[in-house]
Amino acid sequence: MASVSVTVESIAAGGDGVARAEGFVVFVPRSAPGDVGIVDIAMRGSFARAEFLRLERPAPSRVEPPCPHYTIDKCGGCQLQHMEYGAQLDAKSGIIRDSIARIGKRTIEKPEVVPSAQQWRYRRKLTLAMQRSGARWIAGLHPYDSPRKIFALSDCPITDERVVAIWREIMAQQSMLPIASTLRGAVRLHGMDGAGNANATFVLEGGDVWPEAPRFFEAVPSLNALWWIPEKKRRRLMQQRGESNALGASFAQVNARVAASMHDYVLARVLSHEPESVIDGYSGAGELALALALSGARVSAIELDSDASSHAALRLPAGSTSISAKVEEVLGSLLPADVVVLNPPRTGVDGRVTEQLEQCDPAPRAIVYVSCNPATLARDLARMPRYRIASLRAYDMFPQTAHVETVCELVPVSA
Repeated sequence: MASVSVTVESIAAGGDGVARAEGFVVFVPRSAPGDVGIVDIAMRGSFARAEFLRLERPAPSRVEPPCPHYTIDKCGGCQLQHMEYGAQLDAKSGIIRDSIARIGKRTIEKPEVVPSAQQWRYRRKLTLAMQRSGARWIAGLHPYDSPRKIFALSDCPITDERVVAIWREIMAQQSMLPIASTLRGAVRLHGMDGAGNANATFVLEGGDVWPEAPRFFEAVPSLNALWWIPEKKRRRLMQQRGESNALGASFAQVNARVAASMHDYVLARVLSHEPESVIDGYSGAGELALALALSGARVSAIELDSDASSHAALRLPAGSTSISAKVEEVLGSLLPADVVVLNPPRTGVDGRVTEQLEQCDPAPRAIVYVSCNPATLARDLARMPRYRIASLRAYDMFPQTAHVETVCELVPVSA
C-alpha cells in the first residue's frame, strides 16, 4: 500500500472518478472531476481502485448528497449524487465519447445529453433484494463496495413516492411471503386508472410454493396485479384487480417523461428516411412499431418476450407483423429493409446481427441504434465499419446514476 495525492480528471462508465498516479490509472468511487485527495493504492496490473482517505480540495461541482443511504450505507443504486446536475450530464457525455473512441475506434465530439425534467422522484419502478434475517425480511439494495450485502432501505429519493409507499405496504405483510433464504421483488407503476389511482404491479422472484399469495394480495390494496416467478420456472399471474395487465411483469418505463421524449426523437429519425419497410428489433410491447406502422411503413417487429410480441400483434395494422424470436435468428430472413431499429439490452446485439447488417445488399438507408450501455454500443459500432455515424444524441433517463441512454443514427459510408 502507498498513500499518494491524486487529481480526478473524468468519470468512468461505472461512475468512478478517473485519476492517474505515477503512470497508472486510479479509479476513485464517489469522486468528481477536479477533486484532489489522498488515496491508498494497491496495484492491480495497470490500475487500482481506492476511496479517498482525505479530500484535500473538493471540486466546484461537488454537492451534499441528500440521500442518507448514499453516504451511510454506500448505496450502489446511485453513483453521482455528490455532483451537481450539470456536471452529471457533462460526465455522461464524456463517457459516451470516450467509449466510442476507445472501443469503437471512432472520433466524435461530446454529444448532447438531453436532461431529465425530474432529477428526483422520477423512478416508476423499484427492485429490491430481500434477505431473511431470523423471522424477518430485510428488503433493500447493495453497498457499492459489498455487492453480497443488503441494507434495509427506508426511502429512495430518486423513486416515485407512491412506489416507496407500496413497498412499505408489502413489507408490512412480509409474514405472508414465500419461505426462502432470499427473494427479489419489483414494484412498477403503469399510469393511472379511471378513478385517478396508481396502477401498480408487484413481481416477486424466488421460492417454490406460495400458498399465502391470495391473502397477501388482499392485504396490499394498492396493487392491481401480483406476479410470481418461482425458482427455475416461468412467471405467472397470481392475482389481479380489474383488467389483467399481461405486460405488467416486464414492461414499464422507469422515467416516463424522458422515455416519451426519446420515443418521439427515434420516431422522427426513422421517418426522416421516408421508409416503406422497417425492422424494429427488440421491439418490446410494440409502441414504436405501432407508431411507424400508423405512419404508413410496413413494420416487422421482433421481440423475444412472447407476451409482448402477442400484445404488439394485436395492435399492428394489416401488412405489419410481430415475430416472437431472437433478433439474430430471424433478421436475415427479413432483410433488406429501408431502416433497421435496434434497441437491445445492456449486453448489446449478438454478433450475428452486426454481421448480417454488414453483409446485407442493399444496405439499409439507416440503422437507428438505441443503447443503454455506451460500451456495448461502441463494440457494435466497431463491428459495422460499413456505416458512419450520422447523428448521436443522449438522454438522461436515470439522473443521479452513471447510466445514460444513447440514440445513434448510422447510414452507409457511401451515403
